[in-house]
Amino acid sequence: MRVVMKFGGTSVKDGESILHVANLIKKFEDYEKVVVVSAMAGVTDSLIEAAKKCYKEPSSSFIKLFIAELTKKHYEAISTAVKDPQYQNKAFEVVDKLLDELEKVLMGIGYLGELTRRSEDYIVSFGERLVAPILSSAILSLGVDSVALTGGDAGIITDNNFGRAKPKPEVYNLINSRLDPLLRIKKTTPVITGFIGVTDDGSITTLGRGGSDLTATLIASALNADEVWLWKEVDGVLTTDPKIVPEARLIPEISYQEAMELSHFGAKILHPRAIEPVMRKEIPVRIKNTFNPDAEGTVIMKGADTTKDIVKALSLIEKVAIVNVSGAGFDFAEIMSDVFSRLAKEKVNVIMVAQSSSELNLSIVVDESDIEVAYSALKPLENGVVSVRKMKDIAVVSAVGAGMAGTPGVAGRIFSALGKNGINVIMISQSCSEYNVSFTVSKNEGKEAVRVLHREFELHKSPEEQA
Repeated sequence: MRVVMKFGGTSVKDGESILHVANLIKKFEDYEKVVVVSAMAGVTDSLIEAAKKCYKEPSSSFIKLFIAELTKKHYEAISTAVKDPQYQNKAFEVVDKLLDELEKVLMGIGYLGELTRRSEDYIVSFGERLVAPILSSAILSLGVDSVALTGGDAGIITDNNFGRAKPKPEVYNLINSRLDPLLRIKKTTPVITGFIGVTDDGSITTLGRGGSDLTATLIASALNADEVWLWKEVDGVLTTDPKIVPEARLIPEISYQEAMELSHFGAKILHPRAIEPVMRKEIPVRIKNTFNPDAEGTVIMKGADTTKDIVKALSLIEKVAIVNVSGAGFDFAEIMSDVFSRLAKEKVNVIMVAQSSSELNLSIVVDESDIEVAYSALKPLENGVVSVRKMKDIAVVSAVGAGMAGTPGVAGRIFSALGKNGINVIMISQSCSEYNVSFTVSKNEGKEAVRVLHREFELHKSPEEQA
């Protein structure tokens, strides 16, 4: 059996968890397997903060302290996870070299007073580049052959949209040519840095937050893997975030389309773009718990949309905002073309759109971090008739389920339940597939909206109990 396993988050938060992951990988010694790994927990955020601090307030003492802290964190992980002195020393050497490189880069940011998206991607990449050789060394210490590779080494070639890079079409052939011989002939286990790729000229790129899932599915598609296993810290996909609704229930099966809808609208299942590569080849994706590996988890696959559930799951995005374009006397198709061209030029991530041609009104939900860029890009459209305004402190709630398609009155139940509980809906969007109804509310009402709908559709019950 050929599988791609992805580990991240608390799965690799320290040496003990890395050793646990290495032992878990060893259990599948007879499988042809590729391992994709994310940075150690908290490292990516600390790298971003350090880069910004070096840009705004250059300080060699801060950089020295930051590098010392990273060194301690990764040294401790090596000492705990890698038992064989031979492989332990190699891991120390690789980490030393990488941290020396990182220190010079951060110093350069301070000297130049410049932090571009390209240099930020380069800095952020060190999180994965540091942990991959540690996990690989831990696997080697257990007697399983392994090699650590970067995403670029594995063949993940991307465009130069730093921060949200897209893999090029030729990656599938390139990945296969580089990894298939390692699995089939050398019988080794590649440990590959998730989240990062490389441009044609060798510049490191990132695939966006959560991009390690995309790395895993790209590789699985390229290698015609039997399955992808995404090892998380939960037993699988739940009906909603258990931090919002403690009674949230595990969903055994979910379709590709439902998973795409949920991930796009904030559910932390997998990267929003990660389904496409495996969907083409109908490769199942399993969500498994690293620390409860015997649990069945959730399988994402074709055919899982035959269900008795009307609404299968609810998701919530809190860090969003709305930019609204309204007016009169203009061609709506023309203004829409202009609006989205401007947003695309600024690389603004559009989450949701609603429009009313009768009132010549276009409402666009964007990431909270993009709102000022979006507003500035659209502000020049104002001409005394057209107006542009922004709304902050917004949340998006999405109800997802294949069972909604063709079922009358679902939207009515949703908005009636919200109305009875005094929750004001600001904006509504529904796709023609009827797999998803999404709406915006004020940020302080988002969690309560999820709780209300979870009760309304009795998602804490199994489909049989609901029936």
